[in-house]
Amino acid sequence: MARQHIGHDDIARFAQEKVNLPKDKADEYRAQVGRLRERLQSYLQEHPDFTLKKMLLSGSLAKGTALRSLNDIDVACYISGADAPSDVAKLLQYLAERLRKAFPNFKPEQVKPQTYSVTVSFQGTGLDVDVVPILYDGDAQWFGNLVSQDDGSLLKTNIPFHLEFTRKRKAAQETHFAQVVRLIKFWVQNVKREHEDFRFKSFMVELILAHLSDQGRDFTDYPEALQHFFTYVASSNMRKRIVFGDYYNTAMVGVFTEPVQIVDPVNAKNNASRLYTDAQADAIVNAALDAGDAIDAALSAPTKQETIYYWQKVFGPSFQA
Repeated sequence: MARQHIGHDDIARFAQEKVNLPKDKADEYRAQVGRLRERLQSYLQEHPDFTLKKMLLSGSLAKGTALRSLNDIDVACYISGADAPSDVAKLLQYLAERLRKAFPNFKPEQVKPQTYSVTVSFQGTGLDVDVVPILYDGDAQWFGNLVSQDDGSLLKTNIPFHLEFTRKRKAAQETHFAQVVRLIKFWVQNVKREHEDFRFKSFMVELILAHLSDQGRDFTDYPEALQHFFTYVASSNMRKRIVFGDYYNTAMVGVFTEPVQIVDPVNAKNNASRLYTDAQADAIVNAALDAGDAIDAALSAPTKQETIYYWQKVFGPSFQA
């Protein structure tokens, strides 16, 4: 790849300055969640029959793929007990009441049920923690039924396995896997600014990149790694099934009827992209084609000014080099 004006180092510098959540912020947010977990643990020791059994940091902060724009933290809360309601609205009310009991220092208005989660607001930092309930029946490996943040359905999941899945890919391409995930997520945000109905959830981005990494694609050069992603999305037309064999035999994966099929690595029955329509898949493909064309143009542009112009088509006006 020609890169007369802007290359890997420039993209890496842009990521550090504009894309990534700074390390001190990530540490501060993790410590905040750590304090919540400690409070719950000490409450559990005093009240062993309490139905909230465990809190686990999940989502981008846990995986090390958070963007600078992060404004809330995802935490999974395992709930056991036959009296936990299965109706989502009642379950969230139940969770909120018990969080207020476990954290008496919080005012009631700091613990609010939302559509599919309960938000705990920290007044000091202004940061929100989204607590997602997982109905738990004592499974030794911490499988449970999560309230889906997409549509409120109950999905079998395993947070420790999800985090381990990402850790394996990060270990295979140290620093680079997580960085390319963040760059693609930043690109998605930029497309959404221009097309507000554009949908491409982070979990799908991560799984496509995990698939490419497993196939031997090298992420050490960022312009090339980005092109691996955009080329795959365009050439597969988002219609190629992706399955992982980390936690189940891939032969267990059944037949899905949805146009996009990216199967959850810890649940063979969950198509993580089941809610995506043909039109939404086509929009992702078209956006990837545009981004790939822009990178090609950037790498062969005769002037630095023109190179920046094309990279801004991928990352928006904040890209400078």
